[in-house]
Amino acid sequence: MVSAIIPARNEEASIARAVESVAAQAEIEEVIVINDQSTDGTASILTELSERVAKLKILTTGELPTGWTGKNYAVSIGAAAAKGDWLLFTDADTYHLPGAARRALDDAAEHDAVLVSYSPEQELGTLWERAMIPFVYWRLSKHYSYARVNDRATPDAAANGQFLVVQRDAYDGVGGHSAIAGEILEDVALAKRVKRAGGTIYFAPGYGIVRTRMYRDFRAMWQGWTKNLYPLIGGTAGSLAIEIVEVLPVFQMAVFILLWLYLSHSYGLSVLWLPLFLLSTIAERQLAYALELRRNLYPASYIQYYALGMCLYAAALVVSWWKNTFGRVEWKGRAYPSRTP
Repeated sequence: MVSAIIPARNEEASIARAVESVAAQAEIEEVIVINDQSTDGTASILTELSERVAKLKILTTGELPTGWTGKNYAVSIGAAAAKGDWLLFTDADTYHLPGAARRALDDAAEHDAVLVSYSPEQELGTLWERAMIPFVYWRLSKHYSYARVNDRATPDAAANGQFLVVQRDAYDGVGGHSAIAGEILEDVALAKRVKRAGGTIYFAPGYGIVRTRMYRDFRAMWQGWTKNLYPLIGGTAGSLAIEIVEVLPVFQMAVFILLWLYLSHSYGLSVLWLPLFLLSTIAERQLAYALELRRNLYPASYIQYYALGMCLYAAALVVSWWKNTFGRVEWKGRAYPSRTP
């Protein structure tokens, strides 16, 4: 039996689609939605859904306990009420394609995994989404290799909380969400605990399985990524510096300028060579990005957003570092101090 657990805080735009797509999965016998003090129309939508979706159970949260993030507390309530041998943690902004749950259980059996997670296909509406989100996932693919995560011999661990199914015994064995109550990146933290405990993880792309529209406007997108990016790339000053150097071409351009200065001084190289050097840098990076877009199944036309995506990513990364180190992280109307215990 699979229990699906969906936290919902002000999700009136997407909660119905998520619940209906999850409830349509034959392998899922209960859909537990935790209404986390929503102030929009989420509650009324859930009430209407409960009249026609027999699998749906609605729970509510109380006051957020000290040391918890809102999502972790909500899903812990859902997990405590769930009866399933497998727990599917998913988000209110997801859409589960037919056969998604069956695919996850088959992958668990094939790979002898106690935790299966997919990185959903992204639905991108605004220019800001098309510019930034593919760029973010390109960079994250450099930090989280599916092959290394799935290799039992490596310590690498990762998961995506938008689709994470875990065996109940393995979940309880690592302390569930109570053990990671204050973690902003609860999905990665849970995966790390499962792998350290000896459990096998299977992490894969979610194309044809699950899709999501993560953010519907720039403000939500900015708040979301500035919450997550710094911890995702390593959460240290060193990892931040390396990421900035790799992403921004200014350092590579500085090398070309120094090379041109040397050649012009030593061999009288024409000043016309300098813009050619700089243009070659940009062309090389755009070509590399185009190949990454293709590898990640994004439209090739998104290459036109390379420069904008690069600037947004770098800026969000620096802001994320500041929030997670000196300031506070804000999400869904709640604020968490930096380095939440």
